[in-house]
Amino acid sequence: MGHNRIFSLERPENEPILKYLPGSPERINVKKKLQEMKEKTIEIPLVIGGEEVRTDNLGEIRCPHDHSILLARYHKAGPEEVDRAIEAALEAREEWAAMSWEDRTAIFERAACLLSDSWRATINAATMLGQSKNIYQAEIDAVCELIDFFRFNNYYLSRIYQEQPASSKQEINKLEYRPLEGFVFAVSPFNFTSIAGNLPGAPAVCGNTVLWKSASRAVLSNYYLIKLYQEAGLPAGVINFIPGRGSKIGPQVMEDPRLAGIHFTGSTETFRQMWQTVGENIESYHSYPRIVGETGGKDFIFAHKSADPEALITALIRGAYQYQGQKCSAASRAYIPEKLWEVIRDDFLEEVDNIKMGSVDDFTNFVNAVIDAPAFASITSYIDYARQAEDARIISGGSYDDSQGYFIKPTVILTENPKFKTMEEEIFGPVLTVYLYSEEEYEENLKLCDETSPYGLTGSIFARDREAVRLAREILTQAAGNFYVNDKPTGAVVGRQPFGGARASGTNDKAGSKLNLLRWLSPRTIKENLVPPRDYRYPHMEEK
Repeated sequence: MGHNRIFSLERPENEPILKYLPGSPERINVKKKLQEMKEKTIEIPLVIGGEEVRTDNLGEIRCPHDHSILLARYHKAGPEEVDRAIEAALEAREEWAAMSWEDRTAIFERAACLLSDSWRATINAATMLGQSKNIYQAEIDAVCELIDFFRFNNYYLSRIYQEQPASSKQEINKLEYRPLEGFVFAVSPFNFTSIAGNLPGAPAVCGNTVLWKSASRAVLSNYYLIKLYQEAGLPAGVINFIPGRGSKIGPQVMEDPRLAGIHFTGSTETFRQMWQTVGENIESYHSYPRIVGETGGKDFIFAHKSADPEALITALIRGAYQYQGQKCSAASRAYIPEKLWEVIRDDFLEEVDNIKMGSVDDFTNFVNAVIDAPAFASITSYIDYARQAEDARIISGGSYDDSQGYFIKPTVILTENPKFKTMEEEIFGPVLTVYLYSEEEYEENLKLCDETSPYGLTGSIFARDREAVRLAREILTQAAGNFYVNDKPTGAVVGRQPFGGARASGTNDKAGSKLNLLRWLSPRTIKENLVPPRDYRYPHMEEK
């Protein structure tokens, strides 16, 4: 009798961001959870077909801001476990795909409720310790954005199912939105717990079953997400958790003929390699795999002479240095008129110099540590390059220390060369490069901004002059999939600013929107003829 109704979901409200003020219950709870996690080293298994699997090939999870704290050891998937996960996903597929969408969305609605309440401190603390995020960055990501993903995915899915073709007196037409035929491979990054939850979650709510390869540096928070899904009632085998080396897991998964799709967030280079592997195996697949990816960025803040100086300073600091610049949307290059720079320079550099850096336990710290030793080495190599360059100089920061944690002081580079290395290449760290231009050459420099980077993810324009805003929006049409006016280029909110970029930044399928969900559905058109013809002849054939 469950089908004898029409059910729809109301558009949800975004999850409120808690403030964690001194003495508040949420602050007390997360502080307690931080202490508990630091005092106990846990063992993290794979989860395949609902069962915990241990391989004894172990990796370690340590706090990026304090190497001495061993948070967990996790088991890595090998060829046997990958095969087992594929079979578990395919075994669970038929029953999950046949389940009413109302029941599937109810599971994710419950996950949202749990995360908003009893799981909030756990997911936040795991993200803070394992990925070195301060409480605000963890709250807006690991809790609020993921809750929004759950709720808005459900809402958009209900809207998709309601979209039906026209019928007539003699025929009934329907669109049936099937999940893909096969399994989906989700590959998530270290920097956003919400993305890690959404990459397998979005295909799953559409009726697909998933293999989820978590980033090694985010296994702690991601493991708790699997536990959250289980408590919410997600059936065994729908999402299979297989952390491990991507170079070992990826090729094996992508060689399977039953691969139906890839949901990826990570580096441009890795995504291109995956796309190439799919291309090389294209003749063996049962269907063409859907490939959805969000990759790198070289995101900009472009200031017009009419920009509000105080608002610009705030955007530069928040856009470049929140979460140590480890966001694909982080501001890493700025174009500022020479005369405006004279106005903001001293105040801006003073603010950067005074940014407090340290452990996530101290809530007064604005920045924390970068994720690991390879990231530390890569980021500092750019700082060292700038220090030796003739056409650039470091005007703030530039120091770093990895003796206790991977700490890099927020750095500002000033360059005379608009094509300087740090203006073109993604750094993924707390490094902002500033290029000064003559305010009379606004349009020419907008074109320069558009041509400088291969990416097209985010960017912003600061101007109070409306014509300047219009011109920037026009010239920078392809430069950013998320374009901001008088705001920093980070912090997209689900349901408000669908996120994604093109060019070398990905397929621009807009996570957290209807556009993304459509990628995980395969429509079937059904026509029922109520009055079938009984003669093959058409009326025009009656006379020669």
